[in-house]
Amino acid sequence: MSVKPLYNDLELLQKIAQGDQRAFRTIYDRYSRKVYIFALRILNSETLAEEAMQETMLKIWQMGSDLETIHQLEPFLHTVSRNYCYNIFRRQKLEFKFDAELSKDWVETHNDTEESILLNDTRKVLQDGVALLPQQQRLVYQLCHQEGLKYEEAAERLNLSPHTVQSYMKLALRSLRNYVSQHTDVAAILIIFKLL
Repeated sequence: MSVKPLYNDLELLQKIAQGDQRAFRTIYDRYSRKVYIFALRILNSETLAEEAMQETMLKIWQMGSDLETIHQLEPFLHTVSRNYCYNIFRRQKLEFKFDAELSKDWVETHNDTEESILLNDTRKVLQDGVALLPQQQRLVYQLCHQEGLKYEEAAERLNLSPHTVQSYMKLALRSLRNYVSQHTDVAAILIIFKLL
């Protein structure tokens, strides 16, 4: 005989709307694996599926009082994760198209001056974005992305758990993508996404 959960999904969502971290942890434990497997089927990449799952679950935490509009959590999570997966596909398609355009331009003109200027400009935008990150996110980004440390190594250096380092890294990347999207054009955004 199965044990009835202490709280149902809607009760937990009400608690999360009030900032209850334990309620969020319960929802996370209840659904993160399902979301991950669903995303993995679409994306066929463990790394991207993990990203889609984290972003989907993070959305629940960030919705606040809007959580009260959700009447069935599982279909909602299904929709959010599917949309996120499609966004990843669109991003990859744009990057592939941009790569093709750059290659074509290179073959036709052999003039990399303009691209070099664009790359320098985009690096400057990226540096500005990094400087605006909260301190912990900035440190994690610098250690893991710029110095190439693994999450475990960065965690040891910063006296944090690897899971916390991973969370900071995801937040930093999302903040940087938002920042550069607002401060440069499409071609530069695509270069920066590669730098990220």
